[in-house]
Amino acid sequence: MKKLPSFDAFRIGPKHTLSDIAPDQKTFDLGGKKEERAHLEVLALELNDLQNLLYAEGQRKVLLVLQGMDTSGKDGTIRWVFSRTSPLGVHVAAFKAPSAKEKAHDFLWRCHAVTPGAGELTVWNRSHYEDVLVPVVEGWITKAEARSRFEHINNFEKLLSDTGTTIIKCMLHISKDEQRRRLQDRLDDPSKNWKFAKEDLTARAKWDVYQEAYDALLNATSTRYAPWYVIPADNKRQRNLLIAQLLNTTLRTMDLQFPPADPLLDQITIP
Repeated sequence: MKKLPSFDAFRIGPKHTLSDIAPDQKTFDLGGKKEERAHLEVLALELNDLQNLLYAEGQRKVLLVLQGMDTSGKDGTIRWVFSRTSPLGVHVAAFKAPSAKEKAHDFLWRCHAVTPGAGELTVWNRSHYEDVLVPVVEGWITKAEARSRFEHINNFEKLLSDTGTTIIKCMLHISKDEQRRRLQDRLDDPSKNWKFAKEDLTARAKWDVYQEAYDALLNATSTRYAPWYVIPADNKRQRNLLIAQLLNTTLRTMDLQFPPADPLLDQITIP
């Protein structure tokens, strides 16, 4: 495998836009589909070991946030990247349109209850960032209200970081042409019809406005303690490989440790 580019190449910095990273950019050059799947299996097994160590240590937490346009592959990422991971310390929370009860509270109210506990790795399929996407695109909140929400999000994520949560945020960057192909596939394949929703076409018709909204939130909320990474997502295997590698590298740099064993264990013999 060729040397990987620095993850900094995908990390959002000042004045970066989605157009700076090609949705079909190839990061892993492994030879072909077979080799890519084999390497993903290696990464998935390694992630299982790292997650087990995180759970055993029982002190720190990891939050992986997945955002992206419809069909960008949030479900597929979870299915493949965590294919070998024990569910013991991994939890997935899916964010949909807020319920009446959730609307009765502040927009971050529903998020805090599903943050990871000590030793846990939690994945958010969509997230609190929906509240600075749809309301902005639809004009339900003003630009000033959006800026206020960005500030609240940064403070919320700083709180999580300060209390032991490592945050990784991935924007699954798909092209409009690739989305068209995937939506058409859902229409053409009877086994995928259930995935198709007319609302997907409504959002697609506002593609450029959504891209602008994403650019605004990525620049406003990519911080030292909660960085955003733009993941090229036109190729599903490349997408999965990059996120798996990013997650594993992050966990390794945390220098996780098993808790010290009880010294009395040396005196125990199993009869």
